[in-house]
Order: sequence, then C-alpha cells, then structure tokens
Amino acid sequence: MSQTQKMKMVLEEANQAITRGDFEGFLKFCTEDTEWNFVGDRTLRGKEAVREYMETAYRVIPTFSIHHMIAEGDFLTAIGEITLTDEQGKATHYRACDVWRFRDGKMAELQAYVIEAP
Repeated sequence: MSQTQKMKMVLEEANQAITRGDFEGFLKFCTEDTEWNFVGDRTLRGKEAVREYMETAYRVIPTFSIHHMIAEGDFLTAIGEITLTDEQGKATHYRACDVWRFRDGKMAELQAYVIEAP
C-alpha cells in the first residue's frame, strides 16, 4: 500500500470514528503534539486541546462528506462539507478544505479553511 493510500485510509477511519461519536478513536490517529489551525479563527495545540474542542463543538455529532482527497508527500487535502450544530440547536452548513500533514503515519497538523455555505 502506498503512502498516499495509507494517509487516505487513516483519515477515512478517523472520520468514521467521529460519526460514531468516538473521539478517542479519532485521536488515536493524531500525534501527541498535533496542531490544528482553523484559519482566521483559532489554533489548537496538542491532543488535549483537540479533545476539549471536540467535546464542545461536537456535542451533536457533525455530519460531513468528503468529495475529493488529494495527496502529495506528507500532505493530504480533503475537500468537502460539514454541518455543525451549536449549543442552541442551530445547524450551520459549511464548505471546508482541510490540509493535513502526516508524520509517522499519524495526523500531525491541520490547516482548516471553513466557510459558511450560502
């Protein structure tokens, strides 16, 4: 299996864990020092910060789909859509482009470009 195929498989399995509400299952695919940069918003540093984010942002399990995955070197770009529900129960649909950097087979860094869909 090529590195590209492995990265895609890791992201697919990690995302499946989220759809089951299994955040720890997702986090096992991340490095301890994973860093998530939501461009124009905030940066999360380390698994604990990501865990805390998921516990609040994903109180209602998000729905999402990935339309395209593009890989080069240690990077995997996922283009798709996600719907998140806020604390008041309002669901908002977004278009997203996530650029993941892998290290030693795990997700080490995320650059997330997310905009509200019209």
